[in-house]
Amino acid sequence: MEKFEKLSSIPAYLPMINVDTDMIIPKQFLKTIKRTGLGKNLFFEMRYNDDGNKIQNFILNKKPYDKSKILIAGKNFGCGSSREHAPWALLDFGIKCVISSSFADIFYNNCFKNGMLPIILDEEKIQMLAKSADQQEMIEINLNEQKIICSQGKIDFEVDNFKKDCLLKGFDDIDLSLEKVESISAYEKKIKSSKPWLY
Repeated sequence: MEKFEKLSSIPAYLPMINVDTDMIIPKQFLKTIKRTGLGKNLFFEMRYNDDGNKIQNFILNKKPYDKSKILIAGKNFGCGSSREHAPWALLDFGIKCVISSSFADIFYNNCFKNGMLPIILDEEKIQMLAKSADQQEMIEINLNEQKIICSQGKIDFEVDNFKKDCLLKGFDDIDLSLEKVESISAYEKKIKSSKPWLY
């Protein structure tokens, strides 16, 4: 998993509440188990018309927001079904951080497991960042210092220490297991000796 330390981008602002995972990546695109190729279908029903052409006034179809790595969203982002394809689609599009006043729990945790940073801020701070988005200003996210730097100042954010450490190291669940490989091998050797009938 790619390490997350600092991220700079002009953010895209999507001021919609209760954006569920079916809006993020509709069910017809869930057949794949690959993490790539989903970005083109991100927010499919909002980005494309019935003829398959891009809807020009949708934020992620406009320049420079079509290259945004940071999405500022309305409250309760990622609600609905627990599909992991939702963070996969965001990542494949290029979005590595989502900022909202609240997230659905499963989506929130899936972000960390896939190398994305979800940040929870109050509405006042969300509106500060929305101004940067409207003015097409670059903002920087520093995970180590837990700060967002924008033209209007610095904004502190909270993040669980364990999840933060995993992002900084680029560790997913498999990497965490591999860190314990010596202990696992020692345990298996002990069990094989003391309980050979299990093998």
